[in-house]
Amino acid sequence: MQLHDVWFVLIAVLWIGYFFLEGFDFGIGILSKPLARNTAERRVLINTIGPVWDGNEVWLLTAGGATFAAFPDWYATLFSGFYIPLLIILVCLIIRGVAFEYRAKRDGVRWQRNWEEAIFWTSLLPAFLWGVAFANIVRGVDIDAHKNYVGTFWDLLNPYALLGGLVTLTLFTFHGAVFAALKTVGEIRERARKAALQAGLATAVLALVFLIWTQADSGNGRSLVALVIAVLALLGALAANQVGREGWAFVLSGATIVAAVAMLFLSLFPNVMPSTLNAAWSLTVSNASSASYTLRLMTIVAAVFTPLVLLYQGWTYWVFRKRIGVQHIPGHAPAAELEQV
Repeated sequence: MQLHDVWFVLIAVLWIGYFFLEGFDFGIGILSKPLARNTAERRVLINTIGPVWDGNEVWLLTAGGATFAAFPDWYATLFSGFYIPLLIILVCLIIRGVAFEYRAKRDGVRWQRNWEEAIFWTSLLPAFLWGVAFANIVRGVDIDAHKNYVGTFWDLLNPYALLGGLVTLTLFTFHGAVFAALKTVGEIRERARKAALQAGLATAVLALVFLIWTQADSGNGRSLVALVIAVLALLGALAANQVGREGWAFVLSGATIVAAVAMLFLSLFPNVMPSTLNAAWSLTVSNASSASYTLRLMTIVAAVFTPLVLLYQGWTYWVFRKRIGVQHIPGHAPAAELEQV
């Protein structure tokens, strides 16, 4: 295996990690509106991801930076061709981060409600648009002989890509509902389990159609294995959720994301962006990669710093592992209860 193949795998791992972690972040943001019945419950949901959401986004920055360094032609074509949807995602992520920080800066009901509305929409839109973007990458887009995207924004809104967007939207919502059930206590925990069932059933239908479509169009033996794992993991997550095994449900919903995203990359390889105009014009791991020296240097840096990042994130999740409920929100519990938190 050559270094450009190794970095294709590493970039796939970074995107898988991002969607696993940011997936339940987006899901919590989406559910903060329909699942919570009052301000205290919305605060509980937001607090479940409060200590970790910004760390989860590091995976996106790393994936983007690694793509820029390891496959500059892929990065250039992707970000120029997908400029509008990626810009929308970027703006949403900026507003979303501000909303998390500013929501509690004032006590006014209108102030908090506006920021909560922002959290909902800036979680929903990226959850949908990431699916649209990756579905288009796998399907292929109009790339000419000079590695330039020559299509339009509207070409990206094809049926396959829109279905991919619905799959990521429902899958992330399901993942978030399972995480909410795992991290909360009381009535909101029970409602989260019910929401997980509804979102999971919708995901099962949409994902099955999308993954079979992907397999039929560009799949291979390895992607078929990933497809089977994704389907079995999703069914297992639904079963675990129904019997109240939230830990297993979360592990299996995460495994669904891992297997589904892995299937997309397995279907894509050795291409990184197929051309629908001429297969010879497709960007591949070989014709879009950086020089060998750059890849060797990146490999050394990744080997040193990746374990440190993983240890730090693991420690963060361990520290903030306990469940929370409205009784842990100041102003909604007796002082004696608050002192025990």
